[in-house]
Amino acid sequence: MQSFREVVLGSVDLDLDIFYNREASELRKLQILTGARALVFVDKMQNLTDFPANATSNRNLSVIVKVCVVIPFFCVFLCCIAVMLHIFASHRQFLDTSRYILFAYMLVNDALQVTTSVLLFLLVMARVEFALVYCIPLLFVSTATFQNTPLILATMSLERYVAIFYPLQRPATWRSDRIWIIILSLWSVSCVFPIIDFNIGERDPAVDVLSTPLLCKTAVVNPSPVQTLFKAAVSVLFFAVVAVVILFTYVRILLETRKLRQDTASVSKAMYTVLLHGFQLLLCMLAFTHPITETLTVLNADWPPEDLAFFNYFCFVLIPRFLSPLIYGFRDQSLRGHIQKSFFCCTKEVKPLS
Repeated sequence: MQSFREVVLGSVDLDLDIFYNREASELRKLQILTGARALVFVDKMQNLTDFPANATSNRNLSVIVKVCVVIPFFCVFLCCIAVMLHIFASHRQFLDTSRYILFAYMLVNDALQVTTSVLLFLLVMARVEFALVYCIPLLFVSTATFQNTPLILATMSLERYVAIFYPLQRPATWRSDRIWIIILSLWSVSCVFPIIDFNIGERDPAVDVLSTPLLCKTAVVNPSPVQTLFKAAVSVLFFAVVAVVILFTYVRILLETRKLRQDTASVSKAMYTVLLHGFQLLLCMLAFTHPITETLTVLNADWPPEDLAFFNYFCFVLIPRFLSPLIYGFRDQSLRGHIQKSFFCCTKEVKPLS
């Protein structure tokens, strides 16, 4: 028979075996659980690493689409502007008329405005950063030409008013050989306010004008609320003054049409020309509707901010700038004939009937 000591030692060994088996089983469970958690962690990390790649891919596709939309419109616009300027340069009779000189000046101004605007758009889309010393001239030209457009429209309306009411006693500055004085005056007024805008407001001391790279955007270069308020006030003042001038000239020409019984055709034509300038002014004023459209779009659609900004830029800045000079150019009967010949290559002279 086994002794009491052997029985006790055997039971102790049995308890130790059971304990070790339990510990081994728990350890295996812990290892399996740890492995499963590690797999889940790895999957999450892969998803996190895949998300930026997908976001970058989607952003690149969005940038390509936006560029492919803007560039064709820009090329067509420049082609039409180049054709009309070539017509002005090759036909002396246009350069002897103040109205056509002002229209050619408006074409050059709009070409500069759209070119700088599209260039800034492409730089922002490509995330190109450079120093303020290179950015400020682009923003200056874009702002000055933008504010110059309503002044040109007001001047063209006043030119029609002077041509109707003072056909024989036209002031010297409104003659074709002196119209450059008015053009220089318009440029001076348009350039003064951007200079004031860039000089008011506090600058970030950490930003070096010559070396610190920044995105060339108005919100980045002129972040001060004072500058934003100043720019809005100047724009509203410009467009309000121009609206009053166009309304005044339209009403006066309309009243003159009722008085005159002779040469009513030319007076009516001048009245419709002034009305067209008012429509051009409305097209330019669409650029100020982007805060309203952004608010309405955010409330009714879940658009990313960059897509919403592009929508407003394309619909309310670029398209009105494209349409304004083209509508005026194709409406004019003399210009329309030369434009058709230029586009359709119909350069053969029509032989007179015998």
